[in-house]
Amino acid sequence: MAPRHGYVLALLVLIGALVLVLSAWRIARERELRAAEEVFVSRTAEVVDRMRSRIVNYELVARGGTALFASVARPTPRQWADYVESLDLGTRFPSLTGLGYAGLVTNNRLDELQIEWRSLGYGQLQIHPRGMRDLYGPTLFLEPRTADNMAAIGGDMLTQPSLQQPMLAARDSGEARLTAPLRAAVGGPSALVLFVPVYEPGRRPDQRAARVASMRGWIYLPFDVQRFVQTSLAGQYSDLSFRLVDATGGGEIDLFTHAAPSVVPAFRHRRTMDVYGRQWRLEFDSAPLALAAPRVRALENMLALGLVASLLLYGMVLALARTEGRAQVIAQRLTEDYRRSEQRFRSSMQYSAIGTALLDNDGRIVEANAALGRIVGRPAHSLIGQPLQALFEDFDRPLAPDDEEVSSTDGPGVRRMTRHLHREGDLPRQAQLTFAPVPGNVGQDLAGLVQVEDVTDRVRAQARVQALNRTLEARVELRTRELSQANQELESFAYSVSHDLRAPLRAIEGFSRVLQERYSDRLDEAGHDYLGRVRKAAGRMGELIDAILVISRLGRAEIRHEPVDLSRIAVEVLDELRMGDRDRVVEVRIAPGLEANGDATLLRNLLGNLLGNAWKFTRDREHAVIEFASVSHPTGEREYYVRDNGAGFAQAYSDKLFRPFQRLHSPSDFAGHGIGLASVKRIIERHGGSIRAEGREGEGAVFYFTLP
Repeated sequence: MAPRHGYVLALLVLIGALVLVLSAWRIARERELRAAEEVFVSRTAEVVDRMRSRIVNYELVARGGTALFASVARPTPRQWADYVESLDLGTRFPSLTGLGYAGLVTNNRLDELQIEWRSLGYGQLQIHPRGMRDLYGPTLFLEPRTADNMAAIGGDMLTQPSLQQPMLAARDSGEARLTAPLRAAVGGPSALVLFVPVYEPGRRPDQRAARVASMRGWIYLPFDVQRFVQTSLAGQYSDLSFRLVDATGGGEIDLFTHAAPSVVPAFRHRRTMDVYGRQWRLEFDSAPLALAAPRVRALENMLALGLVASLLLYGMVLALARTEGRAQVIAQRLTEDYRRSEQRFRSSMQYSAIGTALLDNDGRIVEANAALGRIVGRPAHSLIGQPLQALFEDFDRPLAPDDEEVSSTDGPGVRRMTRHLHREGDLPRQAQLTFAPVPGNVGQDLAGLVQVEDVTDRVRAQARVQALNRTLEARVELRTRELSQANQELESFAYSVSHDLRAPLRAIEGFSRVLQERYSDRLDEAGHDYLGRVRKAAGRMGELIDAILVISRLGRAEIRHEPVDLSRIAVEVLDELRMGDRDRVVEVRIAPGLEANGDATLLRNLLGNLLGNAWKFTRDREHAVIEFASVSHPTGEREYYVRDNGAGFAQAYSDKLFRPFQRLHSPSDFAGHGIGLASVKRIIERHGGSIRAEGREGEGAVFYFTLP
């Protein structure tokens, strides 16, 4: 077991490393978050500045209109239209829906205004809504002249509470004032209207009463809030989500909302801006943390690396602690193993049946066991200090002669030799010596170990075996010669049988044919039948002679081993069978890639017999199926098979299938000589394989064979 302080040190290292990593990561993360938040806040300030700058430009446009009224007592509609056209509102200020002028008219001057309007050729000025009021604020000018703007001419804006309050506030204060969001007024449902007061030319009254007395009307700008925000931002800041709210008087009215594609914002910030008597609040949401502070993700990766490094450091210290403990255990074990190894060596040397001795650098015996004393015929203790060479008759010869044997399986420095052992009062005996180096301690005089084994009886037995082998070789040569002579005689006999039997068969066939041709009119029906049987028997006898010769050739033919494509051969054999019987329809299933190593001619003969039998015995099947494939067994052996659904056979007679001239079906049902399967078995056995058959009557057969 490792020392306990090693584990404690590893744990302290892990805790310290984790604390340092987490602390550094937290400080760096907070710094990055603060920096990212500052960037976010500065961008919100840019948004506010852009919107403030845009609406100030609106005020400047309106102030330009007041300058027109200061230079001309009462501008004509044409002059107002030229002024608005010069501003190019559609291009410079696309959010503005118009630029207009609403006059301030008291009840006693309304008729004068209408008379003056007609006298100047402006047409009839219709004030709406109708009714008697102290003050009127009708729209007199509104450009550009769209359908909505033309409909607004003559409309009394002071009748609408949402417009009246900022109009009067602008009159009383002398400053521009903005309306709350309009639901149904000039400019559309999402519009705001900016009013700038117009006083008598050359006057800028300081007191409220003076301003009320010198008031002439208002220059006003209706604009769309959404387009106002969009043009202010000019397509930038699309990653920010913000909401524009009119928070005047403690209420909340949504003016504009822009939602960026974010799920959880990293930061939130609020800003307020005073806009011409209204208070706007902008609520900003930043992008998610991964986008708002991308370097935080890198810090997370650094944190992961730091944690991994801490764990690795912990693992290293723990491994060192365990290694220290294991080293102590191994040292103790090695000490005990060394002691036991020394004991085992001493015991194996003392009690071994083979003579063993330890030698010094000069070849003298340092220690010998009792078995060596028995082999040399002397007490073991008397051998100590004696040269090992003195124990052999040929001790004057070097111990490393030319006939020395060295085995490649032995360790380095191992030598073997055979010497004649010197025994007083006894015949010389042969001993086998095996020398091996012995690594000793520094300063020790041990140099090697020798094992001495009396092999006299073994050498004599080997001599007897060699003499017996020579006799056996002579016998084998004699038997081989006799077998060769027997094969030659068998071959001569086969050809003699073929020649001697074919001559009388040809005579029988020839005379029977002459008899049938010349004397057919003298023979009755029975005679013709007998004569036909004689000719058929002669033909059958000739076929049997040919079959005998085929079997004889299969046993004598030399086998040439080469790679053979069995699938291709099977396809060719079945194509030949189809050419000979074009009217038959047979379903053929041949597995691709079946290969073997053997004689191509013999293997073609083998497949020709097996597939030919399958073709023949499926003759009466309406849907005939022939299959050639293979199956692999768990032992690694590959077994080929030919299967058909033909006539089949009784499994009890399967051992007769491979005997020559053995038939399980009548020749009248299925023609043949009974030699095909015998040839198949002979070919497979010559290749070192085996064959077996399985079948059932009326259900088909399958032949399994191996080709090692």
